[in-house]
Amino acid sequence: MCSTDLVGKETAITRFLLDYPQAVEAGRGHPALRGCEDVVWSEFPECPAAIPVLLHGLLDQAAAPEAKRVLTNSLLNSVREMNLGMPAALPFLFRLACDPQVPVQSGLLDLLVSIAGFSEPIDGRNEAMVRWFGSDSDHPEREQCRVVFTRNASVVAMLAEELTRPGDRAKLRQAAGLV
Repeated sequence: MCSTDLVGKETAITRFLLDYPQAVEAGRGHPALRGCEDVVWSEFPECPAAIPVLLHGLLDQAAAPEAKRVLTNSLLNSVREMNLGMPAALPFLFRLACDPQVPVQSGLLDLLVSIAGFSEPIDGRNEAMVRWFGSDSDHPEREQCRVVFTRNASVVAMLAEELTRPGDRAKLRQAAGLV
């Protein structure tokens, strides 16, 4: 399994800041990021405290692609598992994905489709799925993300319309309880 621990995530963020020091200020004052610095990201296991830096970096033209990559790796613990901080990050990702001025807007839409997939419940009767992805009781972030998708159903519906692949549109709409 390919996974990144907290030290690896923090190292990637430090490297990002060395390469893109201007990214810290890029999103200051942007309405989509109001409250991102109030979240105590480090309280979520395996979640770096510097998530706001990466969210701000998504608004910097030069830094945005790398900020998205590092943010994705920081909010996913492995290729099979979201970080417990993902439900807290979703509202910021929704708002940023709605902004056509965000340099990586389409990449954020793709990330939201992936998160919708990660959020799908696992059939506890399917041993292979439980072995591979873990049970829902072991991963409360799945249901928490579904709740965030549902609470933001109108925004999710609008974002789904931006997607070109019908399957991606359906996955987002399903995550928000719109189908």
